[in-house]
Amino acid sequence: MTFLRAAIPADCLAVAALESELFGADAWSPAAVAEELGQRGPQWRRALVAVDGRSVVGYAVLLESGDNADVARIGVSRSHQRRGLATALLASAIEQARAAGSRRLLLEVAADNAAALSLYARHGFTEIARRPRYYSGDVDAVVMQRLLDPVR
Repeated sequence: MTFLRAAIPADCLAVAALESELFGADAWSPAAVAEELGQRGPQWRRALVAVDGRSVVGYAVLLESGDNADVARIGVSRSHQRRGLATALLASAIEQARAAGSRRLLLEVAADNAAALSLYARHGFTEIARRPRYYSGDVDAVVMQRLLDPVR
């Protein structure tokens, strides 16, 4: 059974391995993963992991500053894709951003990542800009946003 929980420092190696598996040349380094999962400072950060048994099989990193929040990363192990984990991670990120008072949620996704573009569109994200040749291989980044209703 797979469940979501807050990331802990012990998850860094597993998340770094997933980064390498999923993002290749664009992967965060192990040091960057450790910083993202453990950083404290002016920006509110939240890192979640999806756990199957004892293995981390997915993760999401969300950061918030003022009225905006940013989905910095969502990744799910290839062996666990198409099971709804990315949807669960994204839904949790949306709710956490809303609960933190964010009014807008932003993200960037590779223009050639059709599965991710479809996921984000199904969850109300719309394209607002492009960053040419942002990713390795000269792939554009699609900048997307979702406006958030305040928590009542």
